[in-house]
Amino acid sequence: MLLKMHGALSATAIGQMLGTTGEAARQQLARLADDGLVHATSLARGVGRPTQNWQLTQAAQKRFPDTHAALTVQLLDIVRSSLGEDALDTIISTREAATTQAYHNVMADEPSLRERVARLVQLRSAEGYMAAWHEQEDGSLLLVENHCPICAAATACQGFCRAELDVFSAVLGPDVSVTREEHIVSGGRRCSYAIREIAS
Repeated sequence: MLLKMHGALSATAIGQMLGTTGEAARQQLARLADDGLVHATSLARGVGRPTQNWQLTQAAQKRFPDTHAALTVQLLDIVRSSLGEDALDTIISTREAATTQAYHNVMADEPSLRERVARLVQLRSAEGYMAAWHEQEDGSLLLVENHCPICAAATACQGFCRAELDVFSAVLGPDVSVTREEHIVSGGRRCSYAIREIAS
């Protein structure tokens, strides 16, 4: 909390603020560094050993309250009430088109369906969906997303979920069927999609 409120501080300064010694503060900082929550930078000041100033890492920043989900829902409500459903649909369609293009750019050279699904899982995992896939007994592929980083927005406006399904269908190819089987927004533990090649 001190580092969040005051920025980078030395162990000595932290010790003084906490009413303890600099060495006790240093030991606590070392434990936090082992957990990836703080890191030190050296600051040279004239003669003598440089001072080590400690600051929070991005992992630590994420432990503080974040109301972006509430803000997203509020903005969606404002768009819907002030500009109407058509404006909201335009926003979702624009996002869908941009996502489809971005995925296409990365997946264009993947010749087989399995390779395209594997690459899609990589892309989705990088976006925070904790995605995975496996082949099922009937030969179909199951794409699983264990987390939904846009759950608040998707709950407020299920057009995002429809668009997501459309993106998967577009990037996996015209000869592929994609069916949602589980849905976090509808109370499921995860979202899952059965993917099958359509016999021509």
